[in-house]
Amino acid sequence: MSNSMAYLCKAARWLMLALAMQCNLAGAQQVLRVTAIPDESPTELARKFAPLGQYLEAKLGVKVEWTPVTDYAAAVEALVNKKVDLAWFGGFTFVQAQQRAGGKIIPLVQREEDAKFRSVFITDAKSGINRLEDLKGRTLSFGAPSSTSGHLMPRSYLLAAKVNPDVDLKRISFSGAHDATIAAVASGKVDAGALNISVWEKFVADKKVDPTQVRVFFTTPGYFDYNWSVHADMPLALREKLSAAFLVLNEGNPQGKEILATQRATRFIATNPENYNGIRAAAENAGLLK
Repeated sequence: MSNSMAYLCKAARWLMLALAMQCNLAGAQQVLRVTAIPDESPTELARKFAPLGQYLEAKLGVKVEWTPVTDYAAAVEALVNKKVDLAWFGGFTFVQAQQRAGGKIIPLVQREEDAKFRSVFITDAKSGINRLEDLKGRTLSFGAPSSTSGHLMPRSYLLAAKVNPDVDLKRISFSGAHDATIAAVASGKVDAGALNISVWEKFVADKKVDPTQVRVFFTTPGYFDYNWSVHADMPLALREKLSAAFLVLNEGNPQGKEILATQRATRFIATNPENYNGIRAAAENAGLLK
């Protein structure tokens, strides 16, 4: 081998070594940025994420950074534009993100409960409202406009009951979050509200609402809802490691029990984009998918 060839080979080895060191350094400094649709108060979202974030840091060997957003649209844009790496979406926000990203958003896992999620309609115990048709001429609060369980699916079931909320109700409003919807009904600001069943059940269990004063008068059939999603550009190895971290969570140890409890889950299961075709169809039928 000539001297010049030997020199080139040696230079190439040094270059490969330098690149490898740079990649290792980048990996060591990697941060997993996480966000969620703000369907509850900022303090509640942060409380729910804290034990999960600590767990993911240990499992993945990277720093996990919580990134709150102001509204549902901001959560969608954050993942679409890769400002975050992992996002907690509702079914509708996942569909919106998929559309915005040209199909490049991947749902990794969902809670077992999300395979058959439900919404509830609530009202004051003395309102005289007992079925969806009784809402005609009354006031109603949805959650956020892009909420699956607080707007899209409740609207869908209202339309199926021949109640057009934009025409048949005296007034509709958007509280912005499920807990705010409960507060609006409890305070008498509106006659009724539609929200996520798990938030309702948590409020009842924590005695934050008296079910003898504010009651459920309609519960929707089940539908696919929430999931943890990533951008398709996330490396496959990290995507698989992230999925595995969720899927092994169980109630058999204190850490797993705490995380599942704060996430209001019995366990996490794998999911896929096809599970949300029903949500997409409902959004299109309601004229909410643009």
